[in-house]
Amino acid sequence: MDLNASPSPEEDDQSYEEHADFSQSEHAESAVEIMRREREERRRKLKREQHDDGPRLNRQPIRNDHMNQNKIIRHGRIKEPPQGWLDCPGSGEPIDRIVPSKVPLDETFNESVPAGKRYSSKQVVNKQRKAGRDIGLVIDLTNTTRYYSPTEWTRQGTKYVKIACKGRDAVPDNESVNTFVYEVMAFLDRQKQSRNPKYILVHCTHGHNRTGFMIVHYLMRTQLSSVTEALNIFAQRRPPGIYKVDYIQAIYSFYHEIPENIVCPPTPEWKRPSDLDLNGEAKQDDDDDGNVDRAPSPNHEDDKVITNDDILGDAVPYDQQDFLRSICFRLLELVPSGRANAQFPGSHPVSLNSENLQILRQRYYYATWKADGTRYMMLITRDGCFLIDRNFCFRRVQMRFPLRNSNEGFHHYTLIDGEMIVDTVPDLGLKRRYLAYDLMSINSQSVVKLPFSERWKLLDDEIIRPRYHDKGRSPSYKYDMELFSVRRKDFWQLSAVNKILKEFIPKLCHESDGLILQGWDDPYVTRTHEGLLKWKYPEMNSVDFLFEIGSENRQFIFLYERGRKKLMDSARVMKLTRLRYQGKLLSALGIKKRTVMRSITDNITEDKLLEEIYEIMNLPMYADRKAKAHARSMAQQRRK
Repeated sequence: MDLNASPSPEEDDQSYEEHADFSQSEHAESAVEIMRREREERRRKLKREQHDDGPRLNRQPIRNDHMNQNKIIRHGRIKEPPQGWLDCPGSGEPIDRIVPSKVPLDETFNESVPAGKRYSSKQVVNKQRKAGRDIGLVIDLTNTTRYYSPTEWTRQGTKYVKIACKGRDAVPDNESVNTFVYEVMAFLDRQKQSRNPKYILVHCTHGHNRTGFMIVHYLMRTQLSSVTEALNIFAQRRPPGIYKVDYIQAIYSFYHEIPENIVCPPTPEWKRPSDLDLNGEAKQDDDDDGNVDRAPSPNHEDDKVITNDDILGDAVPYDQQDFLRSICFRLLELVPSGRANAQFPGSHPVSLNSENLQILRQRYYYATWKADGTRYMMLITRDGCFLIDRNFCFRRVQMRFPLRNSNEGFHHYTLIDGEMIVDTVPDLGLKRRYLAYDLMSINSQSVVKLPFSERWKLLDDEIIRPRYHDKGRSPSYKYDMELFSVRRKDFWQLSAVNKILKEFIPKLCHESDGLILQGWDDPYVTRTHEGLLKWKYPEMNSVDFLFEIGSENRQFIFLYERGRKKLMDSARVMKLTRLRYQGKLLSALGIKKRTVMRSITDNITEDKLLEEIYEIMNLPMYADRKAKAHARSMAQQRRK
């Protein structure tokens, strides 16, 4: 044997120079080097045997990273990993105990995934445990179920949540985002009580776009106020971050920010040329063969006609709705009790009649117009603003409510009351506005026992004015991109009722059907408030009915009176809408006048109302307050 001859490449995986250096330095092989050398020798031996034996029948094709799914092997069709998955890094660094990851693939993909690149649920768990992280929750954002079975997680005690999100031609819809943020917040809140808090694994197909989209939303709703900062944090922990420009644009738009320029990272190297379209852009994730097919929910109203009947905001999970209801009860100082838990707790006015009209002579009242809009309470939290309708259902809208000192952040658990109206603005068209008229809590502190005069002032000082001043301090945030504007509703002394009716209401940009009379010193009273009075123009008085179909297709009409429904006997159904008080219609329905609200039968006309108020304003109680208010006004003018 020629000792100077170079070893054959098939017999030795080291070059000649490496071999010579090895002999001269008398370096001993490590265990790893021995294992690698023996493995390579076995591979070459097997290759020589296959070459000597020649072709064989039923021989399996040699696997490679790009094997087509249509190739058939002995056990059937090969399951291919998603495009670009093989070289995509498995996971990123945690972001507030959230680990971004690509989708794990179960063993049915082993035929097409080399051993060194497999990434199963077991491998994910082991890898995270080695890093000192136990996974307690997995959130799957893929739009398919073909990658693995959820039992791979649940049988080891890990909670599994599926939020199916399309990867093609759409960003995750707003309701999916609400569900994701709630699940993450609820889980992390529970972990605060644990000695060994666990982590959350979030994955889509590659763990960048949909995963990043959701995590950035979470950061924006819990920690940060800048989309750019949130995007940068995700990019640092999961390079290169979100690399689809439409996802980045959607996040900026959702949070009403307009950046100077949008920076989109380049397509990662593991997105192979075959995974790019003709423009060199990354193809959409290839996992849209599931059964879920949701369209994205628009965050803003486009060029459509808006009405008071529109459903505003995005739905929230049922568990979150129950939680928010409990928060409202606490802020209103109510004790939940059975069926009352589902009843709207907002204050309800009662109709003005000849009997309760006398209350105006006993207590000091202010007046405002009654807008013909939609009643909503609004719960403001750091992670979102929630509209609460008359059914006590919550829907999230993206709004900003900074604190009086903007450096301290934003309102959290502030509860206000108001109504949504649609204004017809000259040259601008239809504009939606929220008229806030009462305040029940400020940052978790209930104020329901304060007199209305103080609550109304706090509403302006703590809610409305800080928003106005913040417009100049935050140029990147665009308040005009919000779903509606917010303003405080005005109230005036009873002496101004004549001007309200004759001058103010006719000039309104929205419909008004009467007046609201508010006790100036009253606390906030939940549900029916006998001291909160409403007066409607006689021709606009109405009665609300509920139509139901029972067994055997029997039809029932119920009259709603103070939150309770009363069955109306012998009533024949003719119209299933809100019924105006018109003699012919009521007569046709077989409804007797005794069932009509007393305010209708009392028929307090505008002239009669103004006559009563004129007499009331001459009472000493009103005269004294009017004189004091005039003195304060004159003093303020002198100071100016």
